[in-house]
Amino acid sequence: MAPSSASMHIPDTMCYLASLNAYRLNNTRKAEIDVLFFNRAAKVGSEALLELFNVIEKYHDIYLEREGLHKTNKRQLKKWEQRKLAETISNLDEGSVYIEHVNWLDFDEFELPKPIYINMVRDPVERIISWYYYVRGSYKNAIEFNRNPDKPVQPESWYKKNFNDCVRNGDPECQYVPFTVKDFVGNFKRQSLFYCGHHDDCIPFNSPAAVQMAKEHVERDYAVVGSWEDTNITLNVFEKYIPRFFNGAKTLFEIHNDKITNRNKNKRKPKVDQDVKDLIKKNFTHEYDFYYFCKQRLYKQYLAANMKSLEAHGLLN
Repeated sequence: MAPSSASMHIPDTMCYLASLNAYRLNNTRKAEIDVLFFNRAAKVGSEALLELFNVIEKYHDIYLEREGLHKTNKRQLKKWEQRKLAETISNLDEGSVYIEHVNWLDFDEFELPKPIYINMVRDPVERIISWYYYVRGSYKNAIEFNRNPDKPVQPESWYKKNFNDCVRNGDPECQYVPFTVKDFVGNFKRQSLFYCGHHDDCIPFNSPAAVQMAKEHVERDYAVVGSWEDTNITLNVFEKYIPRFFNGAKTLFEIHNDKITNRNKNKRKPKVDQDVKDLIKKNFTHEYDFYYFCKQRLYKQYLAANMKSLEAHGLLN
């Protein structure tokens, strides 16, 4: 008997959910060593995740390797620097967590075993606003002074400069021009760069080619790319897909929430007007494409790993 017309018209949402597969979405199984590599993007809340690791380390058999936390970020590493870092990570003991502000590394290129990759993303415009005020904050400047006491201090007007005025007045610091390679000041506007790698094609800002490479690396290599914008979903996915390092992470986060979320938090960041955000957002089209790609992948992982539980609670009916 031919199927009825009703049985043939399954809602698109249910077809989509039925196609999700937690195994296929889990790149942890592709790792060749039991080492976690968090090549943390700038201003995505990586300090909060670091603080969470400090808590988890006290309860679980993991070891937080702190060498990378003290390194100065470079926009690109030379080939020998990439190899050296890849060798360092590959030689870590099982259960180690390595964290550094550094772009994606190609362990295959150096014929070295691949670790478990993770990272975080954040709304691109909110990231650069966060960075703008972060570099003007006391925390950042205290770090810079300790590193280089003889470095010239910015004038008072620079510290007081408002982001709204900076954008509206056409200040070079707040102009985010697509395909630029050189920057007036370092501002970490290329979120996708942390996922694209060290190739010269990764450098042009808001480049579709760079974003495509970044997507391919996320899809192929990253176990989880989370976001503090979806804290519960992110911690759930971390637990489900990387239990060796994140078992009980959600509970520990809730217990130690104040300490974790207050780390490196800028409490003096002024309000940025919506029209200013809308204005600069036009120059981040491909960066937003990458951001939405990572968020969608995170949601897919969550749904795939929690399908039975969601069905049991009637949330997928």
